[in-house]
Amino acid sequence: MSLGRPLHTHGELKGVRHVRLLKLMTWEEASITTVPEAARCVSDGQGGWHTLESAPVVVSGLRDPRIVAPGDVVRVREGSSLISVIWRRGARANSLFATERCNSLCLMCSQPPREVADDWRVAEMLATLPLIDQDATHLGITGGEPTLLGPGLTDVLEASGRLLPQTQLHVLTNGRGFRDAGAAAEWIGAGGPRTTWAVPLYADGAELHDEVVGAPGAFDETLEGLVELATRGARVEIRVVLHRLTIPRLPQLAAFIYRRLPFVEHVALMGLEPMGFAKTNRDRLWIDPADYVDELRAAVFHLANRGLATSIYNIPLCVLPRALWPFARQSISEWKNAYDPACSGCVLREHCAGFFTSAGPAWKSRAIRQFSEEELSHEMA
Repeated sequence: MSLGRPLHTHGELKGVRHVRLLKLMTWEEASITTVPEAARCVSDGQGGWHTLESAPVVVSGLRDPRIVAPGDVVRVREGSSLISVIWRRGARANSLFATERCNSLCLMCSQPPREVADDWRVAEMLATLPLIDQDATHLGITGGEPTLLGPGLTDVLEASGRLLPQTQLHVLTNGRGFRDAGAAAEWIGAGGPRTTWAVPLYADGAELHDEVVGAPGAFDETLEGLVELATRGARVEIRVVLHRLTIPRLPQLAAFIYRRLPFVEHVALMGLEPMGFAKTNRDRLWIDPADYVDELRAAVFHLANRGLATSIYNIPLCVLPRALWPFARQSISEWKNAYDPACSGCVLREHCAGFFTSAGPAWKSRAIRQFSEEELSHEMA
């Protein structure tokens, strides 16, 4: 399986005190950048990097030099050999990780929550923002549940507005915290019109949604939060993870979204990521996408035919009927994106979402195949 570039590697670190965030750059870029001087880390031309201080931080001997490149923002830590990329220039999707905490316990959560004291992440996000390229088009904020940061989330949103005024923000949240009108006003005001709030909704009724998210009362709280978002003119996306529990009522959910949530800008129907709790609950959740194309097609066309922007994430083109290809997106972050040996030579590969790196044989559809140029031309004729 061909893999994307991970976000971590190891190397030799010298001069590091505590935790440092560094902006990797060429000498030419370092001479014109507005990045704070203490964070500038220039290439030595031989695979190493160093800051411009009198007692510099030196990064060398990278185990995998492909992991980092000029423009990236990395974290290094005293007493560790780990180099972590926290923002990557040119990546399809970059996100700031807000917190490990969450007030839901979703059956398929790829990032299982932990009840830890991690408010320090607010300071790291605030320190990261000045190091991000000012022409970055998009930036995500994810978790855990970002709204659990309370005023800390407001601070991050306000800082991003000052430092990255042209960057579109995409915040993943379960939406439940927005039922607090005061907090909602703070977050929505700080995020402004360039922020999209992506909220999961898994069913058209409370019983099933609450079962999926592992939180009694979550359905009603989510709807209250969505109403508050709409009342304040926020941009809203609905996300639906597709698995054995959500598929049977997917067409009804599509009708519910259109009828009850007319303010929604976009609906993302998402293939399952086999990580975290999804692996633990595989037998309960897994269904071959080839077995739910009828429900998926009904939901997509119900929404799209009524003018609601709709996308399919995380599902390879070969598994989908041809009519759904225009809705499929290359949605998997590069660092966890992979292609199966069966994809070798497929003419659709550069347009296809491919697979998660965590998707072993037990998570592969029986419909995986490759398309030749001749076959595609014949079928399109």
